[in-house]
Amino acid sequence: MQPKKLRTILIDDSAIQRMAISKLIKQHPNLELISEYKDGYEAHRKIKSDDIDVIFLDVEMPIVNGFDFIETMENPPKIILITGKPEYAMKAFEYDVVDYLLKPITLSRFNTSVEKVIQRITSGALVNQQEEDFIFVSSSLKKVRLVINDIKWIEGLGDYVKVVTNESNVLVLSTMKAFIKKLPEDQFLRIHKSYIVNLNRVKQFSSGFVEISGKQIPLSRHKKALFEEALTSTMK
Repeated sequence: MQPKKLRTILIDDSAIQRMAISKLIKQHPNLELISEYKDGYEAHRKIKSDDIDVIFLDVEMPIVNGFDFIETMENPPKIILITGKPEYAMKAFEYDVVDYLLKPITLSRFNTSVEKVIQRITSGALVNQQEEDFIFVSSSLKKVRLVINDIKWIEGLGDYVKVVTNESNVLVLSTMKAFIKKLPEDQFLRIHKSYIVNLNRVKQFSSGFVEISGKQIPLSRHKKALFEEALTSTMK
């Protein structure tokens, strides 16, 4: 069965290059071109990553280059990088991109990239059904894989959050509000302005704190009733 059309955007500072790639996108049966932008700054102001399946992204652009643009996204969709310089290839795969297209782009090479996206989306869905759920987060310019059940709690630190897991602490550039959207709402709860906890990891609690792995985490007074209700739900 063919997948639904993938919502696609194109970001490239070259008008000629945008024209050529947009034509390829429009002709492909599995892609739907939503928008095209001349730079990353313009795109960042106008798009929401949750609404997009694929981005064709030029590496070398003014103001915000392709790699910097990926770093600005909370939850990047599938990305195919475009460039005229092969030396960027190794860096590209540090960002978990699906493919790396060198200019000039041929039809066969373009179609291969789209097929890789389709396979990644299809296999990703199967993996999530068969294995433990996980998310990818950006930390220290790398994509870090976090198994959902391994997360103990998340602590807000200004412009960053610290994700405490079984193995390590991971620092992520994100707000608490944005980060909790990545997590299952029936398993994680924000119990304080600076803390989100994994309800499955709670060992005991009182009117003022929640204990996970020996750590006492503050429980806001106005969150107590909601916390007790959520905790009860996880035990059913």
